Amino acid sequence: MNSFIISGFSDEIDSSVSVQFEHISSLGISYFEPRGIDGKNISEINDSELALLKEKMASFKIKASSIGSPIGKILVTEPFEPHFELFKRVVQIAEELNCKYIRIFSFFIPEGDAPEMHKDEVIRRMKEFVKYAESKGVILLHENEKDIYGDTAKRCFELLTEIDSPNLRSVFDPANFIQCDEETYPYAYNLLKPFIQYIHIKDSDENKNIVPAGMGKGKIKELLSALKESGYNGFLSLEPHLGSFVGINNLEIDDKMEKLEKSTPQKFTLAYNSLMKIIEEI
Repeated sequence: MNSFIISGFSDEIDSSVSVQFEHISSLGISYFEPRGIDGKNISEINDSELALLKEKMASFKIKASSIGSPIGKILVTEPFEPHFELFKRVVQIAEELNCKYIRIFSFFIPEGDAPEMHKDEVIRRMKEFVKYAESKGVILLHENEKDIYGDTAKRCFELLTEIDSPNLRSVFDPANFIQCDEETYPYAYNLLKPFIQYIHIKDSDENKNIVPAGMGKGKIKELLSALKESGYNGFLSLEPHLGSFVGINNLEIDDKMEKLEKSTPQKFTLAYNSLMKIIEEI
């Protein structure tokens, strides 16, 4: 029907991987973006838990589209070496799961500081990640997350062009751009188009609340139409954020998401159906 491959953050269905896999399988989805694994972040699982995850993936015939890692989601002023060790572990996990993509961030900026003050250190750290990724043959996908250095399209472009490596590409997240008062399409899309290798399906309304795809200002229909015309045949990864879930407190700076009702299989299905409706329309 289309050239897009559907994946998603299935930890928003349930903390249990088995429940996650049962539900995405029922929707006909055969990829997931591993983040919350039986209540633990993907970066924290040990070797035996990793082996168990691989068994479950095999039994459900589910593959990993990209590691939903927390790498780069610390303050740029925090020590780098321990974080780099965690990054190496995430790369190892990606290799074990036969997954070539790892989602990363470009460091939180201390409140009140101009991002430009920390540009050199951000670039230095990102180059360390990329150099290691090049040696291991994995591709790092930088997500435009609110309050990190690369939260605007302009600074995303800056990172991607200055580091200039095929092992650093862009995850395009429409809702995150809206929450930073950026225009997703055509502005951000056109600027980042040469680097876009993965899409997060998340929409945001004018009050910066997360809503199902197509119900906000993210211009997801226009974005997907443009991607289709460009020949994009990669992943669209559902990140519903329509309810709270285990691990959300480690992802969001404020507690807005934690106050939502619990995320459920039904809310994931709503996010999926909203996306499929758009895909059918284009």
